Amino acid sequence: MFEHRHFIVHKPYGYLSQFMSNNPSEARKKRFLGELHDFPEGTMSIGRLDEHSEGLLLLTTDGSVSEQIRRKDVEKEYYAQVDGLITDEAVAQLQQGVEIGISEGRYQTLPCAAYRLAAPPDLPPRTRHIRSDRHGPTSWVSITVTEGKYRQVRKMTAAAGFPTLRLVRMRIGGIVLGSLAPGEVQEVETLLF
Repeated sequence: MFEHRHFIVHKPYGYLSQFMSNNPSEARKKRFLGELHDFPEGTMSIGRLDEHSEGLLLLTTDGSVSEQIRRKDVEKEYYAQVDGLITDEAVAQLQQGVEIGISEGRYQTLPCAAYRLAAPPDLPPRTRHIRSDRHGPTSWVSITVTEGKYRQVRKMTAAAGFPTLRLVRMRIGGIVLGSLAPGEVQEVETLLF
């Protein structure tokens, strides 16, 4: 009987949520998950993070697990460092849902949990500097969504007037990033949400 394998990864900034590229010129310029660990054949990422986003990424050899995560009842929590001191009004907009652009046109995001973090989260420094403090203050917000449109959280904060400078996924359902260091891979027996 075939046993599926599951992994929790702290995807670092600058990596793509794929294992390799078939394009030789892209492969020389980009970083891929396959550089982090010797994953078994058939491993797939569940819920991608773009190249500039960091944090919790789940990998599995079981395609049915991917379908479970895409359900609307599985929460995905992100910490976003935004440009400026986010206002109560902007947080309320995020909570109620904002209109963003997607490939099919305009989309109204579902209501979600959002709140301003009282202090910056204790995260490892990003490999690439975000920007100098002389360009103005930044603040952090937690946003928990149950949907997953392309670059959704970044588009949401921009629609509320506070573009995202750094984005870290902290949680998917009951699975948390915890103390995993950037690039660290942990194999787990099962993925429970």
